[in-house]
Amino acid sequence: MDLRSLIRDVPDFPKQGVIFKDITLLLQNPKALKETTNALIELLNDQKIDKVVGMESRGFIFGPLLAERLQAGFVPIRKPGKLPSTTLSETYDLEYGTDTLQIHIDGIEKGDRVLIHDDVLATGGTANAACKLVEKLGGEIIQCNFLIELPFLEGMSKISNYPVASLLKF
Repeated sequence: MDLRSLIRDVPDFPKQGVIFKDITLLLQNPKALKETTNALIELLNDQKIDKVVGMESRGFIFGPLLAERLQAGFVPIRKPGKLPSTTLSETYDLEYGTDTLQIHIDGIEKGDRVLIHDDVLATGGTANAACKLVEKLGGEIIQCNFLIELPFLEGMSKISNYPVASLLKF
């Protein structure tokens, strides 16, 4: 299946000059959803994972699917004010501004083997912030994986200390 054909470009979203990679066509197709999940699992090469961390909001789509398949827990990383218990925060730059992410302080235990998952690796700010949060809580990052990588934005440079894999590059 050509997964690339199920990802459309949306110009000037969320702001002028940004070309958003819309995965909703892929998500609407059950066969593509299953194939994508399987392919993301294969990127791990059978490594043991204790927790899958997914970033708000599109990391919440495949993150729990991956966690279930890996028999691991799922830990959400969210924007400020969205998690109900005590959190740790990290501010980061992204391709169209700045933002902050938070994780529950009890989401990761010391020594947990962690997969960081998000839909797109763009400038690397979100992934880098997630890595920092996981490491502050004592987790070991086994891999950062992405459905899509935009190499021209050089996001890999911000997370080059970690194993990184992406399914599609645009």
